[in-house]
Amino acid sequence: MHLTKEEEAVFNGGRGPTLQKMMEILVALGDIYGADKLIPVKSAQIAGVSYKTIGDAGLEWISDLQGKAVIPAILNPMGMDRDAWQGMHIDKQFADKQEQIIKAYERLGIRAECTCTPYYLERPKFGDHLAWSESSAVCYANSVLGARTNREGGPSALAAALVGKTANYGLHIRENRYPTVTIKVKEPLRGAEYGALGYVVGPKVGDGIPIFSLKSTPTEDELKHLGAALASSGAVALFHVLNVTPEQYILPHDRIDVDKKDLEEGWQVPTRYFLPKNRIDVDVSAVKALMAKHEEPDLIALGCPHASVEELQEILKALKGRNVKKEVWVCTGRSLGEKNRALIDGLQRHGIKVLYDTCMVVSPAANHFKKMMVNSGKALKYTPSMCGVDAVIATTAECIEEACR
Repeated sequence: MHLTKEEEAVFNGGRGPTLQKMMEILVALGDIYGADKLIPVKSAQIAGVSYKTIGDAGLEWISDLQGKAVIPAILNPMGMDRDAWQGMHIDKQFADKQEQIIKAYERLGIRAECTCTPYYLERPKFGDHLAWSESSAVCYANSVLGARTNREGGPSALAAALVGKTANYGLHIRENRYPTVTIKVKEPLRGAEYGALGYVVGPKVGDGIPIFSLKSTPTEDELKHLGAALASSGAVALFHVLNVTPEQYILPHDRIDVDKKDLEEGWQVPTRYFLPKNRIDVDVSAVKALMAKHEEPDLIALGCPHASVEELQEILKALKGRNVKKEVWVCTGRSLGEKNRALIDGLQRHGIKVLYDTCMVVSPAANHFKKMMVNSGKALKYTPSMCGVDAVIATTAECIEEACR
């Protein structure tokens, strides 16, 4: 991998041991994946924040580092709401350790905004190169916005924040962004069904790049949930939706099924040049069946990934003036919540706990419950393994109806 003279000086320790260590991480990844050089990135989003997931070893590693971020950089959710952890039944020892982690990142010039939806803070532009860690945010940036980021680990994203660059490989390169499999969905979907679709399809796709041919046009929130579930149940970092997402590639001739024109299904002939011949037909009944399992929960948790303004409005509207009778959490980003104070107040007046900085997956608070109802395919996937709590998925409206029963 070619390094400039300045990069080589950093690699050789000319700017101190921390930057040397960070450059070594970036160069090692570049060597592994065949990168030709380092490229500048516009922002970093860093995982490895919750004390629940990184423990004392992670805290010690971060605390030993020195230096300052040279690009805008924020954090993934931590294990608690920084200002309201006592109301989450978090013990003081955990809270103290969590605070030490956040302060260690702050000393490195990382903004203590802990969210899995960094695109609500500053929306990347088409073609921007990023170094993001959170799998759902990576999927959103690549797929919905047309920005370019690999699925960084916490250390490599931190390295990018301190160096300002990342290795030029993977999804930073146009040719690696072509779809590899066509997903044909023959019935319209809405709301949480997109997350359920991602949950069902993810294991079949693995780390491939699917392009969806849908009978409905998803909103950005629905695309967010589709991508989050694809990333968690599979390892998808980029997907396309025909005639919806910003990147539509005419594929090389050898990747197209030139004999099957699908005219019997009403596709226009040119469409096939965008769709790989490797194809999966989705049985929508599997999606519907997943949505039909409604066992009674003792916690209803929304906001995974962190809720948008539109999703908060949807929750408030679904309440219809009623107070909730069960424990309900809604997780969102602190900056978004503070900019929409009236909306947050409205939810809280009806008994909903609005939590910043955290989510049900990375917080030990969720471990106190036995059955969780979510509106997210990602939460459905991770809650049993990371929290030891059974989960069912439902629409937002169904979640609120259950909360008010």
